[in-house]
Amino acid sequence: MVKISIIGAGSVAWSRTVIRDICLTPGLHGSTIVLMDIDEGRLKLIHAFARRYASEVKANLNFQKTTDRREALRDADFVINTAMAGGHQYYEKMRAISEKHGYYRGINSVEFNMVADYHTIWGYYQFKLMMDIARDVEDLCSNAWLILIANPVFEGTTLIARETKVKVIGLCHGHLGYRKIAETLGLKPNDVEFEAVGFNHLIWLTKFNYRGEDSYHLIDEWIKSKAQDYWKKWYEKQTDPFDIDMSPAAVDLYRTYGLYPVGDTVRNTTWKYHWNLELKKKWYGPTGGPDSEIGWKIYLDREKNVLKEMAEAIEDISTPLTRKFPPEKSHESVIPIIDSIVNDKKSLYQVNIPNQEVIEGIPGDVAVEVPAFIDGKGVHRIGVSRLPKRIVNYVLYPRLVRLEWSLEAFLEGGRDLLFNWLVVDPRTKSNEQVEKTINALMSIPENEEMRKHFK
Repeated sequence: MVKISIIGAGSVAWSRTVIRDICLTPGLHGSTIVLMDIDEGRLKLIHAFARRYASEVKANLNFQKTTDRREALRDADFVINTAMAGGHQYYEKMRAISEKHGYYRGINSVEFNMVADYHTIWGYYQFKLMMDIARDVEDLCSNAWLILIANPVFEGTTLIARETKVKVIGLCHGHLGYRKIAETLGLKPNDVEFEAVGFNHLIWLTKFNYRGEDSYHLIDEWIKSKAQDYWKKWYEKQTDPFDIDMSPAAVDLYRTYGLYPVGDTVRNTTWKYHWNLELKKKWYGPTGGPDSEIGWKIYLDREKNVLKEMAEAIEDISTPLTRKFPPEKSHESVIPIIDSIVNDKKSLYQVNIPNQEVIEGIPGDVAVEVPAFIDGKGVHRIGVSRLPKRIVNYVLYPRLVRLEWSLEAFLEGGRDLLFNWLVVDPRTKSNEQVEKTINALMSIPENEEMRKHFK
């Protein structure tokens, strides 16, 4: 019987998945699940869903709700952080200001970090929230595991591991992109053994075995004989902006860097693929991919629809929730990881953890995304395949520099760090453009505290 605290539980789509997985994990029955969010409306909704769903599947779980973070964390065994400081509306306001000054998709969109809600240089409040939560964990539940789901996982995991004594694991589901690759090739995903190595949102398929045999050649054969027909049909019918695992961008990345990109890696490319909407459409389909102005609107609208769907399901007491949300486990790993630690079930997971010599050439205190075994004693690093020099030199190192810049900006402050971030941006035409952009971003009421930090 453990206490699991979910911070940012108002993230309805994510919390719904986690709650369902908890309810369907007998090894965690008897546990207390504390749902915490500052949005009382969403919190009430997800709490009602949790209690009703647990009742329907006869899961012995104690669901509690609170808007008090410290109350939620006190004596917790596991803390799941899914919170986004300010929410999407705040960051969309920042993006609009940036675009007005010539920075398409925002100043935070840079090479190998194009994901629309992966906020780094302008993520002051998000980093502050992450650190506040981590400090509370040190104070109120020092032996707890902190599982970081909230973006940016790369920066956040690195920051918390460097600055605190908290046991932190960063998680992302991007590696599940291997399943779409398998399905497109006509393979059963459950029979695929894969290895993906790199940084969060920059992982590469270092192994791809099907039923015990190396099957990378099947990707090559598909590209040679089937890709063009696939793309023709895909361009005609693509409606999901996240349907990019087998896109022209993915194949071009494979040809350029020597390994196939997995999941969000396909999104996190250079300006070669992102200068404008038409270029995005060329590489990512008619929606322009999830990080275009079209694709991101589809995502945000989808989030609103999920909230509405949840509210309607809760209000309809005549229809079991299990009919609308079948009792099937997701492929997310957060609850299986907790189950492995609590019940000493050794399993292999894709995690973000400090490197400590797993990937050659990367500092030990930088979070890497790699497979690792987890059991009752915690995380056990294993050897992984060596990445090609081209990926290390031209992808990981440039992304590592951006991590260090953004963390220094958060920890040290100072206007010069923002200036230096923008002055090297290929969209920058003059020093005056940089100054006007910084002034505009810092002038909005929401950024009063950040303005003092970057004075």
